[in-house]
Amino acid sequence: MTRAVLSLGANLGDRAGTLRSALVALREHGLVARSTLYETPPWGPIEQPPYLNAVAVVRGDRDAAGWLALAAELEQAAGRTREVRWGARTLDVDVVTVTGDDGTPVLSADPELTLPHPRAHERAFVLVPWLALDPAATLPGHGRVADLVAALPADEVAGVVRWEQLA
Repeated sequence: MTRAVLSLGANLGDRAGTLRSALVALREHGLVARSTLYETPPWGPIEQPPYLNAVAVVRGDRDAAGWLALAAELEQAAGRTREVRWGARTLDVDVVTVTGDDGTPVLSADPELTLPHPRAHERAFVLVPWLALDPAATLPGHGRVADLVAALPADEVAGVVRWEQLA
């Protein structure tokens, strides 16, 4: 059994509906907790609409590759295409961390799945919802999520705006 933290984002089509559908699907795969939705500015060099983001915690009989496969299944179900790096998308699901039942983090330098996620520590759209969901959260190799949020530029943190409570 492992526990994974997943970051979900969407900025095309019915963003909220897509995220809700993915979170409902995660119930069948060990959803433990999920954040509310947050609207965030797009990240990266491509001009695009704002995102809705959420963080989910799942627990189940999967290894890290299994969580990555599930993320890809959710993206495919939402019609995700990968035409432009950092481009707009119907759904993006990233595996942020995976830990064993004993709390030991799974570490990976594999380019297909680097764990913990190599840029999670600098992304307010991941950290702010995660902190709201779990104030004691830690990102392996980087420390407490609360400290990581505090170290981000204030305008980036302020740009992550609670959008609505998930039903």
